[in-house]
Amino acid sequence: MATPRIRCAAIALIAIAATALPAMAQRPAKKAADGPAPPLGIEIQAKPIDAFGRLDTKRQRFGMLTFRGGLELTSPFKEFGGLSAINIAADGVNFIAATDRSWWLRGRITYSGQRPSGIAAATMAPMLGPDGRTLAARRWFDTEAIARDGNTVYVGIERVHRIVRFDFSKDGLVARARPIDVPPAFRSLPSNGSIEALAFVPRGSPLGGSLVAIAERGRDRNGDHLGFLIGGPQPGQFTIKRKNDFDVSDATVSPRGDLLLLERKFGWTTGLFVRIRRLALADLQPGVPLDGPTVLEADLSQQIDNLEGITAHRSGNETVLTLISDDNFSPLQRTLLLQFTLAEP
Repeated sequence: MATPRIRCAAIALIAIAATALPAMAQRPAKKAADGPAPPLGIEIQAKPIDAFGRLDTKRQRFGMLTFRGGLELTSPFKEFGGLSAINIAADGVNFIAATDRSWWLRGRITYSGQRPSGIAAATMAPMLGPDGRTLAARRWFDTEAIARDGNTVYVGIERVHRIVRFDFSKDGLVARARPIDVPPAFRSLPSNGSIEALAFVPRGSPLGGSLVAIAERGRDRNGDHLGFLIGGPQPGQFTIKRKNDFDVSDATVSPRGDLLLLERKFGWTTGLFVRIRRLALADLQPGVPLDGPTVLEADLSQQIDNLEGITAHRSGNETVLTLISDDNFSPLQRTLLLQFTLAEP
């Protein structure tokens, strides 16, 4: 007889199947209001996750990562859920996240020592388009990725192959989207496999000022992932080596300047897998697929769900990674916030 933990994993596997199959991806609500709602303070309940391993609860090291702690998040607010991207400030506390229904979530992570303990000052608001209507009213759905450059926040919109920017310096959550120019190759990306990952390269590095955009299932003729450098000193297209049938979920630039790529894979007979690879942006060159070591690979024997967002910040001498999951607004799935420290060479 299966143990309760294994049964829970099986239930999660069935629920997560919808997240891994393009035809079953989260659809927008049937009707979106044209008038924007103001930013609303919401309550978020947080259940601690003390161990990443479901069976070996004393284990702390996973690949190159050490588990710090995690939270299972719930809220009665109907727009809470579907979290597909997150960015944490350098203080490791303040964050901005995006749902795939084009809503913002802003708040603060509270800690007990180094372990996340809750979410405070949570606020949600719909993303606004250039004309002040919501992005949902414009049918700009599947906001799957965010990246931040100071007070400028970029958002990738999968189904319409767009990237928009918001100026948070004056208007915060009621800032209006401004589309940016994107490469013509965006138009050939799959409708439900378009831009899934955005990362901003900090200024001062060789590629500083570049926006990195990576497609979930867009591939070149060799089957490798398509990526784009937008703006910066060397705009252009590049590829990332596709390995073991994983698709791209998100990416972030670590404090030391590496690109951390979050990936996932699902099969009915094999289950759900999550992987993080560390790629050296300094090695990026035309015609050579970017590749690097795996820092984490996890499956349903660990506390994972449909992990779609990754962000990094520095804490003392450590690099801290924060992951967020998209529950697809399904009662069978969970919104997880997980934190790890990364062992740096």
